[in-house]
This record gives sequence, C-alpha cells and structure tokens, in this order.
Amino acid sequence: MSTRLLLVSTALAPVLIASFAAPSYAGTAEEAVAAAAEAEAEPTADGAIVVTARRRAETAQDVPIAISVVGGDQIDNTGAFNVGRLQQLAPTVQFYSSNPRNSAVNIRGLGAPYGLTNDGIEQGVGIYVDDVYYARVASATLDFLDVAQIEILRGPQGTLYGKNTTAGALNITTNQPTFDFEGKAELSIGNLDFKQAKAAISGPLSDTLAARVAISATSRRGTIYNVTTNRWIQSQDNIGLRGQLLWKPTDALSVTLVGDWNKQDAVCCGSVFVRTGATQRPLARQFDALAAAQNYVPVSTNPYDRLSDTDANLNAGNELGGVALRVKWDIGPGTLTSVTAWRYWDWLPENDRDFTGLPVVTKSQNPSQQNQYTQELRYNYSGDRFDFVLGGFAFHQRIDTQGTEQHGPASSRWTINPTNELSNDPTVLDGLTARNTQYLKNTSVAAFGQLSWKVTDQFTIQPGARINYDKKDGFYQRLVFAGDGSAVTRALTDPVSRARLDVFGPQEYAPSFSDWNFSYDLTANYKVTPDILVYATYAKTFKSGGINQNGVPNDSTGQPALGAQTIRPESVNHYEAGLKTEFWDRRATFNLSIFRTDIKDYQANVNNGQFGVLRGYLANAGKVRTQGVEADFSIRPSERFNAYLNSAYTDAKYVKFVDAPCAPELSGGTTVGEGQTPSPPGTPSGLSPANCDISGQRLPGVSKWAFSFGAEVNAPSSLFGRDGEFYLGYDGSYRSNFSSNATPSAYTWVKGYLLSNVRAGFRADEGFEAYVWVRNLFDKDYIDQLFVGPGSTGLITGLPGDPRTWGGTIKVSF
Repeated sequence: MSTRLLLVSTALAPVLIASFAAPSYAGTAEEAVAAAAEAEAEPTADGAIVVTARRRAETAQDVPIAISVVGGDQIDNTGAFNVGRLQQLAPTVQFYSSNPRNSAVNIRGLGAPYGLTNDGIEQGVGIYVDDVYYARVASATLDFLDVAQIEILRGPQGTLYGKNTTAGALNITTNQPTFDFEGKAELSIGNLDFKQAKAAISGPLSDTLAARVAISATSRRGTIYNVTTNRWIQSQDNIGLRGQLLWKPTDALSVTLVGDWNKQDAVCCGSVFVRTGATQRPLARQFDALAAAQNYVPVSTNPYDRLSDTDANLNAGNELGGVALRVKWDIGPGTLTSVTAWRYWDWLPENDRDFTGLPVVTKSQNPSQQNQYTQELRYNYSGDRFDFVLGGFAFHQRIDTQGTEQHGPASSRWTINPTNELSNDPTVLDGLTARNTQYLKNTSVAAFGQLSWKVTDQFTIQPGARINYDKKDGFYQRLVFAGDGSAVTRALTDPVSRARLDVFGPQEYAPSFSDWNFSYDLTANYKVTPDILVYATYAKTFKSGGINQNGVPNDSTGQPALGAQTIRPESVNHYEAGLKTEFWDRRATFNLSIFRTDIKDYQANVNNGQFGVLRGYLANAGKVRTQGVEADFSIRPSERFNAYLNSAYTDAKYVKFVDAPCAPELSGGTTVGEGQTPSPPGTPSGLSPANCDISGQRLPGVSKWAFSFGAEVNAPSSLFGRDGEFYLGYDGSYRSNFSSNATPSAYTWVKGYLLSNVRAGFRADEGFEAYVWVRNLFDKDYIDQLFVGPGSTGLITGLPGDPRTWGGTIKVSF
C-alpha cells in the first residue's frame, strides 16, 4: 500500500469504524439536526434554490452572478455522473479530454488552452468540493460522489474563492453528516455491460458527533473495439469512497474531517481513423503514401464503425485522494471558516501516439505524481447594511513526471524522408528512446475580500479585491538513447545520429517564474421588485504567469530557447450585466446575462508537428475576446409538470495572434524565405509559412450556439402499495459546430449535434424510485474531439461520442 493511500485510509478509518458500529439512533436535539444537515444545499419550502456562491447561504435569484445550479437528483436522472457529462446540462461549459490528464474544463470558451496539458500553468476554471480546491482537472473524469448540488459560476471569481479563477468556478457541495440516521442506495444496469452502484449512510455517534460514508462504483465496456488486441477500449472502471466525521460541540462550532479515495483503471485511451487531408509535405511523406509503403490499411475509414487497430498498450491509471479538515465557528455576527487540505494524484498512462496499427511509436507514457497542500481562512460577516468576506489562501503543489517515449521498427520508413537511404534501415530508429524527467514546485499565497454595501433596501454596491503572489520553479531534462542503449547527443554528427536527433532532441533547463498581481471587481445590483434583480459587473483580473514544463523550442545553435521557458500572466478585463426575474407567483424564472471578456497575453498551447522533437509548448498570444448572451428559463405551473430551457450564444475569437502555429493544410512544406509567397493550402511539396496569422478566427472547443432543454410530467398513482407518481422525462442538448484544433483547420471542424435522453418510472412519496432510461435516444453519430496526427502527414483521428445506451435504475432510501 502506498504511503499516500495509507494516509487517506488512516483518515477514513475512524469514520468507517464509527459508522458501522453506530447505534440505529437514539435521538438528539432538533436544532443540531438542522445545523449539521447543511440545509443550504437544499431547496427552500417554496422551491427556491439556496446556494453558497458568495460564501453565505442565499437564494440563487438573489445572487448578482451568472450562476447555474444542478441538483443531485438531476445529476442522477440525466446520467451526468462526471464533469464531462455536465456540459449537456450547462450550455456555457466546455469539456474536452483525450485522457484524464489531458482534460480541461472551460466556461465561455476560457479556462485552459486547447491541447496537451502543461503543468506549468493554472486552470482558469476552479473546481471546489466542499471548499477544497482541486488543482488537477483529472478529477473531472471521476464519478461525482454523494453530491448534493453543483453551482456553476460564470466569470471571474477571484475575490470570493481561494485560488484565483478568471473564467469561473464549479462549486460542488456533497451531502453532509446528519444527526438523523439515514441512508440511500442506488443500482443501475444497462447495455454495454454498464453497472453502477452508489450507497451512503449517515447518522449520529453521540449527541455531538455524526458520521457519513458514501461509496460509488461504475464499470462499462468500451465503445471502440481494438482489432489488434481484441479488446474494447474507452471503458469505464471507477470506484470512489468518501467518509466524513462531524463534531458539533455547540451550535456555534462545527468541525468536519473528510477523507476520500478515488481510482480509475480503464482500458483507455485510443482513437479511430476519421479522414486524411492534404498538407504541404511531399506526397511521398503524406499518410496515404507512407501507409502504402508498409502495406498498411486502416481497419476502417468510417469512424462510426468504432474500430481501432492501435498496437501499443493503452492504460489510464488514475488515482486521487486526500484529507481535509473544515472548521466553522460562529463569532458574533459572523462566521470564521478554516479549510486545511492535502490531496494527491497519481497518473499511470500508456498511449499510442502514432494513432495507427504500425509500430512507429511503440511506447508513450508520462506517469506523474502530485502532492497538493491548501489552507484557506475566511471570515463572513452579515449585517443590516453591510456584508463582507475576508479571506487568505495558501497553496503549494509538487508534481514529478517521468516520461518514456520509444520508436519501433516501422519508424524509419515512416519518419525519415524516403529520399534518404536510411529510411530503408529499420534499425536506425527502432528502439530509439527519450527519457524525460521533470518536476514543478508551485506556490501561491493570496488575500482577498468582498464587501456588500446595501445603500438602500433595493440598491447594493459590491466591491472586491485580491492580492496574489505566485512562484513556480521547474526542471526539465530529456535524454536520448539509441536502440543499443548508447546515448545520442548533439555532439554526434554522423548521418544516423542526425536522423535520430531529428526525432528526439536532448534538452535540459530549469525555468522559474514569480510575480505579484492585484485584481479587483465592482458589482452594482438593484431590486426593481422583490422578484426582479438587475446587476452589472466590471472585473480587472489576471491568470498567473507560467513555465513550460514539456520542453521548449531550440535556438539556431540547438540549445533550448530560454526566452520561451516562461510565459507572461494573462491580463483580463471582464464586463457583465444581468437580469434575474421570477413571475407567475414564482412558478416561472427567467434569467439573462450579457458579457464580454478581453484578455491580453492569452496563454495559448503551441503544438509541434513532429513525433518527439517537441510535443507542445506554451506561448502568449496577443489578444483574445469572448462575448455573448446567456438565457435560462424554467417553469413549474403545477406539481405535475416542469420544463426548462437554457441557452448560450458565445462569440470567442483570437483578436490578435499573428505568430500562431499553422493549420495542417499549411504545414509540412519548405519554410518560405524572404520574398517568397506560401503555396495554397494542401499543395504537396509546397512552401509553408513559418507561422500563421489567425487573428479573427474562433477559439477552439467553443460552439457559437448551445442549448439544454427538458421537461417532466407526472401523474399520482401507487405501485406495490406505495403512494407516489409515475413520470416521464426528457432532456436534450444541442451544440453547433466547433474547432477541434488550436488553430482552426478545414480538417478539424466538428459538426454540431443534438442529443436526446428520456426516462420513465415511478417515484414513491417516501423511500423508493425505479425508472428506465435511454441516452442518445436516436443513436446520433457525433464526434467528441478530433486530433491532428503527428508529422504533418494529414492524418486526422477522433473520439466518437457515446452511442445509444439504455438501462434501468432502482433507488431506495430511509
């Protein structure tokens, strides 16, 4: 057992032992029940949703922030069991993932740059679970565990949350320990061998001590069949455990100890052949010719056959866990909150980076280990005219990565120019190996605060400020070895060594970055009537500068270009105005927001076309702008019917990016010289620009139009002697087309698609629910993400979205 898992187990042990040894329930004070149950995570008696977005309990309609709230029941009913599925319910959320490490959550097109993950920068969207910041988006690929609700906050949130977030935040609240004995269990089965089980139990151990334990397990056969290994890939195999102890000695003090452990062990992650597109490489070096030279034919040219022939081992071992201590102490008119947390993340991947069934790249793996420590301290005050939050936050992260990339016997013919006789010698590149060693030490401290001044009963001014210090120190080393184990260095000048150095170049550097930043925001809101709120916000904020942790370009002497080892902070100006309304005796809600965000020195991901020269690095683009309109409407005319429609128009583009990497159709040729003009796109043996001006083009991963909508109708009845209701529900989502490459390309536009999910079942008044469900009802063929193959060969691969799935779920509670 690893040391980190032992620490989590030690924290969980008293919770588990106490929970299973607890008496059935002897009764405690009613007021302790109400306090410990964290009622702010539940709807009020009139159906209003209570949130803690501003670090105090208030209804969502009273918060002058663009916010979407997804309840635990809606998460379960729609199958949105992780952040990737959440985007079907929240149009402004974008999620993309080629594997758990290379995952990103964006809001309104902003957050993290599209492409390979680089540990040297911050995520623009913060993920918080019960006040604990999760630095790794890999956690987004794991199952939600015992979630009460999720608040999706759009726009900068740095004056309210510990870690600075320029694009928004996901504030996830789990169910808390209770002083009433209660429990619930849920079992789902479906096609593709889908199985999911969830359970939670909560109750008192004494008059002042309560415990809660929750567990979740999900497994499913993969959706792509690998004919080379005779295995289904893209499977699901998740398990999670969460334990909590609540000590409440007085009404004014509560102390919660939390431990969690999550593991993912899927056969993942691969892709399928989608198409080829002409590049400016010589024809003999483009995909069709290279494949024919080795008698290779893709197993299928139809991506929706869901067939793959990748020949390298695939694995996505992903383990996360941690321990947190949360203390809340009511001091006079305010509450002092301390959140101390440690989290770890272990990543053990295996990939096939040539995307083919040929042994070109036979090994590609970058296992890494993270330890993260956070401490947040804040004081919330509520008064007649003034409310405020004052807080401090400290963060330290250490990430160690050990990479191995290796080429195989098919690499020489695939990688070396056919005009070079070395291309016919498989031993030149067979066994060529790069070993990468890197680490990152990331430290951040901040002080933040926000004041709400109720100038009148209707008008409130809300200024906020944040001061932040960030420091990042890193190390990167790449050593290269031939198949016989001998070192390949830049001092070697023979033709074989030069061919090897064109694939893997040794490199070593130690980047460092540090800086102070000050940011602020101002919101004004006015209650036109008790059911109509208007607000306007301006925020001047930033995203911390970073370091390149995956290598940098070489200069003309073959040495690392040290000027590229760090990137500047993003400078963000954000403007927003909104309207929140309730009408028809609060049976209907309509919210509207318009926004614009301007970013200077946008942190973009620049990908290199070759296999191993440089996988990708970060650079500052000139300017980026995203703007749009969002509207949310819901209606509940009676207990028998409810419906919703959420919509977003997002116009996100590069305002100025004059030295961007070029699209595949403009890559692979001879670089233009002075006075020369680049060849038209897709011209074999053409002249390629050194870089491209993509100013005015759309940001990747962003659909201009996105909608989520649904309705549920029910009728009172009984089943097996239980009173309740039969119901029929529908949930749909639509996204228009989007670019699946950092630089828009004619080959990487993903078509828009509409998905439909339905469910029908019986919900008892107490303790029981059973329903059947179908997701992607019409078996829509769609692509989640496209990838540009390495080497400017014109290969485009992709990940098809889930086919139609169906099954049933039974829930019981007591």
